[in-house]
Amino acid sequence: MRVSRMSSDASTFPLRTPPLLGDASGVGRQQTSEDEQARAATRRAVALGTLALLSIVLGCALIVVVAADRPTFPPTHAHFFPAWLAGPLGGVWPGFPRGTDPVRYLFTFSLLVMYLGYLLGLRFVPRLPLRLVIAAIVGVHVLLLLAPPLALTDIFNYVNYGRMEVVHHLNPYTSTPIVEPHNDPSFDLSNWHHLLSPYGPTFTLITFAVVPLGVAASFWALKLILMAASLGTILLVWKCARLLGREPIQAIVFVGLNPVVLIWGLGGDHNDFIMMFLVVLGFYLLLLARARGADGPAEGPAPAGVSGWRFGPLWLDLAAGAAFVTAATVKASGVVLLPIVLAGLIYSPRRLLRTTGGMVAAGALLAVMSVIAFGLHLPDLSTQSRLVTTLSPSNLLGLAVGSGGATAGLLHLLSGVLALSVLAACIVAWRKRDSITPAGWASIALLMTLSWVLPWYVLWVLPMAALSRSRALRSVSLVFGVFFVLAWAPLASSTLGSLGFHPERTSLGRLHQRYVKELLN
Repeated sequence: MRVSRMSSDASTFPLRTPPLLGDASGVGRQQTSEDEQARAATRRAVALGTLALLSIVLGCALIVVVAADRPTFPPTHAHFFPAWLAGPLGGVWPGFPRGTDPVRYLFTFSLLVMYLGYLLGLRFVPRLPLRLVIAAIVGVHVLLLLAPPLALTDIFNYVNYGRMEVVHHLNPYTSTPIVEPHNDPSFDLSNWHHLLSPYGPTFTLITFAVVPLGVAASFWALKLILMAASLGTILLVWKCARLLGREPIQAIVFVGLNPVVLIWGLGGDHNDFIMMFLVVLGFYLLLLARARGADGPAEGPAPAGVSGWRFGPLWLDLAAGAAFVTAATVKASGVVLLPIVLAGLIYSPRRLLRTTGGMVAAGALLAVMSVIAFGLHLPDLSTQSRLVTTLSPSNLLGLAVGSGGATAGLLHLLSGVLALSVLAACIVAWRKRDSITPAGWASIALLMTLSWVLPWYVLWVLPMAALSRSRALRSVSLVFGVFFVLAWAPLASSTLGSLGFHPERTSLGRLHQRYVKELLN
């Protein structure tokens, strides 16, 4: 296989250019001066990269220890904050000022500093020792593993839907939580009591598996699974970058140290990490199959990380197809990637057939498991698709055109835009023989057209952006991060209100808010 063909699949950030060696005529004071300048630049880069890592780790630590010390985020409140929920860091910082305002300022300021450190780190962290970068990534993951849930309570909805089936024999796809016994210990911790489960069958089966542990242990078991999925995704991004012959440090920082994903995603304990682990696993297996000669005899030395792999391209392509379909049954947003992946393989009919076969086989197996567990019932995506977050791009577009927010007509129009975007991504994937970059742009289109958009959804884009040659894709994903920080930080609503921006006060905005409240509590 030619190296040029592999590089057309996807690429990451450009390789670092080594210093040029001076010629014989340059030996002397000029060369010495240039060497000193280069060493000074390296020291400066190392210092700035280290500062960037410290800002992220320390910011994360501040948020976690404050949240673990007192009732800060739901479901905790003044009369409910058990030790099992606070975690081992509870009481570490009892001297932090009481009241909600200090917490809101700390949370907002920490997020802003962390995101600035993240942007700085993307430029300078590749100069740092790999051990230091890995230590920072693992460190923030461990901190968030030990934290109580931050900002939202989705993890207790996961636990509650699982207990509905296993403990109370109520199908979460046909029964809302409001009909379960209210003395179940997970009922008061959850909040979507009038919503049929929107979570995919594969993920719901995972929640069934932890039910025997009890509510407290289920909480910590799911946190451990989500942390493992996040670290696994970062490891796969590293491996993909090496297969592509690129510098992987910047790629793993791009994915693994994004503060929006860390605080709202991993800190909030959301199942998107499992979906994205499977998506990146699928891309890794496709790249590995190509490196192993899936398109014909390889030419030249095998890329780093390929030697010693015991499975051939046939099994790798089959497994890749299975991984992508499984991701879609964890969370439905993964569905948009399936046609793009297949379109990128049209140039190789054998690979297209094998990957499709993997998708069909895994889909059939998972369908049988779903029917056994839930009957002929599917997640309630229709209700969730009618929910609107106030600062979602679609709602802001509705405000901009004077309709007061996202109307039903506008959402139907945006659904058509999404379909056309996926079609365009498929065409690009077919022509470029690259499904990673088009998949990233399709994920951006999904964020732009959904009505219910939450900060950690930017995770859907980050791995593809990190492995893409497209600077524009990376830039747009970074801009989304800035948007989410400014829109969702605790001080955002009061700041926007002081500027006279009240999207929730339009007649349509009040209708959206009332619909959400009807499904809660």
